[in-house]
Amino acid sequence: MEEQENHHEESLKKVSGLYRDWFLDYASYVILDRAIPSIFDGFKPVQRRIMHSMRELEDGRYNKVANLVGNTMKYHPHGDASITDAMVQIGQKELLIDTQGNWGNIYTGDSAAAARYIEARLTPFALEVVFNPKTTEWAKSYDGRNNEPIDLPVKFPLLLASGVEGIGVGLSTKIMPHNFNELINASIAHLKGKKFELFPDFLTGGMLDVSNYNDGERGGRIRTRARIIQKDKHTLCITELPFGRNTGDLIDSVIKANEKGKIKIKKIEDNTSDQVEINIFLNSDVSLDKTIDALYAFTDCEIPISPNACVIVGDKPMFLTVSEILRQNTEHTVSLLKKELEIELHELQENWHFASLERIFIENRIYHDIEEVKTWEEVISTIDEGLKPHTKNLLRAVTEEDILRLTEIRIKRISRFDLDKFKENLLALEGKIEQVKHHLANLIAYAIDYYLNIQKKYGKGKERKTELRIFDTIDATKVAVANEKFYANFEEGFIGTSLKKDQYLFDCSDIDDIITFQKDGTMKVVKVEAKTFIGKNIEHVAIWKKNDKRTVYNMIYREGREGPYYMKRFSVTGVTRNTDYKLASDAKGSEMLYFSANPNGEAELVTVLLKPNARVRKNKIEIDFSELAIKGRDSKGNLVTKYTIKKVDLKEEGHSTLAPRKIWFDDTVRRLNADARGTLLGTFKGDDRILTINSQGEAKLLSFDLMNRFEDEYLVLEKWKPEQPITCIYFDGEKGIYFIKRFLLENTPNVQNFMPSEHPNSFIENVIVADNSTAELVFAKEKGKEKEPETISIDEFIAIKGIKAIGNQLTKNKIKTINITMPEPAEEINEGFDVVEATDGHISFIDEDVRDGEFPDEGTIGSLFDE
Repeated sequence: MEEQENHHEESLKKVSGLYRDWFLDYASYVILDRAIPSIFDGFKPVQRRIMHSMRELEDGRYNKVANLVGNTMKYHPHGDASITDAMVQIGQKELLIDTQGNWGNIYTGDSAAAARYIEARLTPFALEVVFNPKTTEWAKSYDGRNNEPIDLPVKFPLLLASGVEGIGVGLSTKIMPHNFNELINASIAHLKGKKFELFPDFLTGGMLDVSNYNDGERGGRIRTRARIIQKDKHTLCITELPFGRNTGDLIDSVIKANEKGKIKIKKIEDNTSDQVEINIFLNSDVSLDKTIDALYAFTDCEIPISPNACVIVGDKPMFLTVSEILRQNTEHTVSLLKKELEIELHELQENWHFASLERIFIENRIYHDIEEVKTWEEVISTIDEGLKPHTKNLLRAVTEEDILRLTEIRIKRISRFDLDKFKENLLALEGKIEQVKHHLANLIAYAIDYYLNIQKKYGKGKERKTELRIFDTIDATKVAVANEKFYANFEEGFIGTSLKKDQYLFDCSDIDDIITFQKDGTMKVVKVEAKTFIGKNIEHVAIWKKNDKRTVYNMIYREGREGPYYMKRFSVTGVTRNTDYKLASDAKGSEMLYFSANPNGEAELVTVLLKPNARVRKNKIEIDFSELAIKGRDSKGNLVTKYTIKKVDLKEEGHSTLAPRKIWFDDTVRRLNADARGTLLGTFKGDDRILTINSQGEAKLLSFDLMNRFEDEYLVLEKWKPEQPITCIYFDGEKGIYFIKRFLLENTPNVQNFMPSEHPNSFIENVIVADNSTAELVFAKEKGKEKEPETISIDEFIAIKGIKAIGNQLTKNKIKTINITMPEPAEEINEGFDVVEATDGHISFIDEDVRDGEFPDEGTIGSLFDE
């Protein structure tokens, strides 16, 4: 019985051990032989076998992919479908395989035709860079019948050029493709000992934020975006795709976002062929800029990617940076070039050695010595003895193999031996030997020349397609379409989207936050939901935006049932959701007597009526909220009175007490902001506009809404001054002369074109938006004579004319350059100041040039009453 139990335990242990070993074997197989590429040639095993098979069948003509796949199956122990898919992926990268037929479309995601219908051959780049049997290490294929390369001798950072993605057991890899020319430049920089940076580049174009790329190492993150342009007033067009998405994926995500109400579109149309063109049609009441932001926020127009550079180095997976991969690739290329040179040197020396032997053999007529010899051994020894007096200058000793080759020389060659020609051949070989020795002695310079030659031959047409840019962070709540109707039941204290029988309040998005105020002074912020209980006696419900400093709440409240009355103004910039905030007082019986929410900091005038009291001289007082500081929401406020208030009436609507907003333009993300990032455009209020002028002569006036986008390159981007004339100096391509014109813009949102000439050689030289400017005209030489430069005052040279006017001819002489001098811009005078924060009795302003102002203390209003 004991023996059976022991045997059972031993069996269990064996099974456990087998499972552990088998799983490790399986994991190692998947990692090393299927999913993860080698650092040296950049190929996964299936890709390497495909390339080797194509080289094996290469004859300069196209081969059926089905034939190539069949030949590859000699080396790859898997089905033809996986080989075909891998070959199509290589072909679509347009680097190693010259394709013919329908190989699919990387833009639309259409699959390739069947393998029997499409053809392929290696590109000249692949033939030059990827293969060299003399430097290739070989191993037996899976069935032992054939030899296959362990690593192909790739002399280029192919792994980084192609990119790769693979999932193994317990680890994965995701290396982004990089630009062909930038990789060569980086390799050259490394060989020269200089620093370099590498960033991804995609065939689908688009835009890329690499601020957190982390050199491609795991833990990094990039964001890729589609390129969206405004086609007309109601149409957006996607012209480039984010990496990893096709037009079908993108359209599906846009439709889903529209169905969920995140965005609002009329229809979407895909006109993609050899170029991406997805048209998105909008309703006339929808903002183009806001929709672009919404597309990036809610659809696949923006994709985050987490790179993870895992590669096989010496039969082990390693996590490296992109820079380290390039350095190792470059060093490996140098070692391959060295090996090729050494092989070439050896072959040249062997050729020189045998050519010299051949000359000695023929010139000294040693072949006559073997005419009377009877045995083969005597033939060999006779030739050997005949050569000995003449072998002092040879590179190595004469071997029996050399003598055997001499015996194979034909009589015809001996009879036609030309000594002069033979000497020329030897000199040519010696020249090549010296050249190879020079390359070996200057290996780094040789490697740099090799890279430059590759770039010269194959780098054309491989310019960067993906624009590098730092993206702005889009607040989803600001761009989401108001897709829900919001209601409230004030009597029972409920709010939500499902209370359709109760009072309608406003439209909102399902990701908005809702702020509520109750009559006891309790404030609460909640998410948009179907039905939420807030509490009875709801006073105010609205959409709340985080960090909103411009919405100001005015309040008069009583502290407790019989306490004094206070007034305060405050903003709500940050809260914890579903938390009750007591803004009046914690004292029982506290209540609000007056409340108003003001989106632009308006401050109204109210009348406070007191109940009759013998100690009060005046029963009616007026309160101007504009005299009250904007403080924190938890501040107590200023004393209104200690006596009982009968009621508070609104006497006069208020005007904004906030100053015009300071607006900056951040050229990095090409957006406006109020956070002092970039170039200050000025202070804006009301109907102020931003002027943009591009190189096509198109002027446009835009609002200072922070949601506006400025994707184009502009000659002018500044605050518009309606009375400021604009000067344009342009070259008329048809007439071949320069003109100057001055004009004013109309206050219209439409594009205003002021370029009169439509000739293809016409261009705008300068746009000046300043008075008292001068232009120095530097003239070109004419008939060998130089003319002195001429300076003109622009304001005096030409009067203000209509925007469509041609203008005046600037000069009859041929102009070399035009130098514009403009006066320093006058500083803008602020008409007010934005209050940032305030403590009791003290106000702090945004403008640091203005000293802090003092607000009267709480006794000021109380002094109106007779104590």
